[in-house]
Amino acid sequence: MLTFLRSMSKEKDLRVTLGLDDIPKRWYNLAADLPEPVPPPLNPATREPAKPEDLAAIFPPSLIQQEMSQDRYIDIPEEVMENYVLINRPSPLQRAVRLERLLNTPAKIYFKREDLSPVGSHKTNTALAQAYYNMKDGYSNLATETGAGQWGSALSLACSIFDLDCTVFMVRISFDQKPYRRTVMETYGGKVNPSPSPLTEYGKKMLAENPDTPGSLGIAISEAIEIAAQDPNTNYSLGSVLNHVMLHQTVIGQEVMQQLDMIDTVPDYMVGCVGGGSNFAGFAFPMIGERIRGKNETKFIATEPKATPSMTKGSYDYDFGDSAGMTPLLKMHTMGHNFMPSPIHAGGLRYHGMAPMVSLAAELDFVQAVSYDQTETFKAGMMFARSEGIIPAPESNHAILGAIDLAMQAKESNEEKTIVFNLSGHGLLDLAGYDRYINGGMEPSGKTL
Repeated sequence: MLTFLRSMSKEKDLRVTLGLDDIPKRWYNLAADLPEPVPPPLNPATREPAKPEDLAAIFPPSLIQQEMSQDRYIDIPEEVMENYVLINRPSPLQRAVRLERLLNTPAKIYFKREDLSPVGSHKTNTALAQAYYNMKDGYSNLATETGAGQWGSALSLACSIFDLDCTVFMVRISFDQKPYRRTVMETYGGKVNPSPSPLTEYGKKMLAENPDTPGSLGIAISEAIEIAAQDPNTNYSLGSVLNHVMLHQTVIGQEVMQQLDMIDTVPDYMVGCVGGGSNFAGFAFPMIGERIRGKNETKFIATEPKATPSMTKGSYDYDFGDSAGMTPLLKMHTMGHNFMPSPIHAGGLRYHGMAPMVSLAAELDFVQAVSYDQTETFKAGMMFARSEGIIPAPESNHAILGAIDLAMQAKESNEEKTIVFNLSGHGLLDLAGYDRYINGGMEPSGKTL
């Protein structure tokens, strides 16, 4: 052990930290640098590009402006900056030395620690911004959906900070599998409902058709939008997919770039899991912008579940963001808005479509996608936990497996590659999934759990 510790002490990059003054002061907008414009959302009635007034029923003016912005940078309000400190920004970039040694690979593996926020995930980066802008624009309540519960937890916390009410529709399978996520939301003041629910007309319709449905993020989105559209004091808040959400998350990637500069490193690969695309975008977009401007040759890998393979199996087309067809049509990789994914434990990745900006980046070959079965991702998560001591979220396990695969390829070719992945959240409230895996009860993706 002493020999191991001494050898570790020689490494200068075990944990790369920033000071409070290094928290990014602007969000980065990839739309300004993509060689093609992001296809606009379409009004579902006219099939014409949506106008700001088409979005005004569910979003505040400030966020509508950001959604349609082509500016490369947008200043972060002081009130949001102050609360980024509360959620443990800036977060460390850490080297997975023990995992490297376990794999016996010449590759260096780093991970960005978004698991250290109070709710255990990256989601608070945009939750704080969305709650702030809704408060400033005079709204008193936010309605939203959540899959695994990380987004609902983040928005419940943000609403408590900015004195807003928060109504959450939690996908039924996660509502049942993850009761302590509900407790977290309720502790912060969120009102949590299983989706589909009897509180909305669409929820009642879904329950009538299939009382035992596990639900989906598309259904939960429809319910939240229905609530928001009926109340002038309530807006809808989305945890992924839309441009303004991608924008707010780029504090992650901007910090990573500073940290890599501190150790004079340019990664060969950056890896992130994808469901709707928010943590991947926040992590990778600033570096993708640098690649577009010819400053690096980094490859960007998006890892998704085989249960919902929107990027690897879906079509690139206009589709609704929700199951009921209430949202504008978005140009994205999609499995179809009526797609019902199997109830895998990575609830945050059970979404039928991919963010339009992530989808376009993939179409332009800046992003490559790979899909994994949940059993192999949990195996990777166990390996990471036993080597690095952190129990990852089931969603993050997909990124970990992507990093491991690349590290093993480097071993086979005997190349000293540098791999950076985003640890988007911890799994301490996902232990039912780990228990099922450890005891042999986890089925491959696509089979009933």
